[in-house]
Amino acid sequence: MSENNLATLLTLVANLRAPEGGCPWDKKQTHQTLTPYLIEEAYEVLEAIQSEDDNNLKEELGDVLFQLVLHSQLAAEKGDFTFNDVIATLVEKMLRRHPHVFPDGTLESFGTPSNLTTAEIEQQWQFIKQKEKAQQAKREGKVKNSVRAGWLDDVSASMPPMQVAVKLQKKAAEVGFDWPDIAPVFAKIREELDELEQAIGENNSQHIQEELGDLLFAMANVARHLKVNPEQAVSQTNQKFRRRFTRIEAILNAQHKKLQDCDLTELDQYWEQAKAEGL
Repeated sequence: MSENNLATLLTLVANLRAPEGGCPWDKKQTHQTLTPYLIEEAYEVLEAIQSEDDNNLKEELGDVLFQLVLHSQLAAEKGDFTFNDVIATLVEKMLRRHPHVFPDGTLESFGTPSNLTTAEIEQQWQFIKQKEKAQQAKREGKVKNSVRAGWLDDVSASMPPMQVAVKLQKKAAEVGFDWPDIAPVFAKIREELDELEQAIGENNSQHIQEELGDLLFAMANVARHLKVNPEQAVSQTNQKFRRRFTRIEAILNAQHKKLQDCDLTELDQYWEQAKAEGL
């Protein structure tokens, strides 16, 4: 392995995509076909972080990096941009969005102490981000004098739905469309739960899906008010469920029994045992 690991990685990926001698699978990939893998690898990074497995985290971060380099290689082959362009764009953006760390927008200006609070830094970040998007829209001719961009337009719909919900709620809150505390949010959840039960009573699948969506959106609002990432919260619960259910299987295996041999009452007893064991 070369001392310049990044250069080695770039060469490796270019070779995988080489028309002659490259990997058949890698050569046929596009930005679109790779999308599921990028999402999957990102979630595996999250799982490694939650399990506090540093070795696994190192590996999963590498898998995400591989996806980023592969996408950049696809773009380079079309003459759109290179991986170095990606890095340069990122560095410029981070310098621009951290004036409290780099006052002159350069690495050389680092070292001036900042007295901004975390809240003020977040406000500054959002202000700079909005300014960037307005400038980009103007360059691309997306904003006419008679047309204004919608307040929620910069919330991407391609993210996981619960993340989209939280971001939509945060954007609305910036202009005052938000409850002052969490109490009304709980009231909203009870309202949505009642409406879901009513839809179930009507046996209307379309209405059930709509009301379930409203309930989940309200739950995302609770997570936002509590400053909890709902995706991470559900992921942790998934892991907990997996641990406890695996423990149930182990208990039954020790008794030479199968899951299918037990009724719900027995399985629930073993579940409580796994819970009592701290799993």
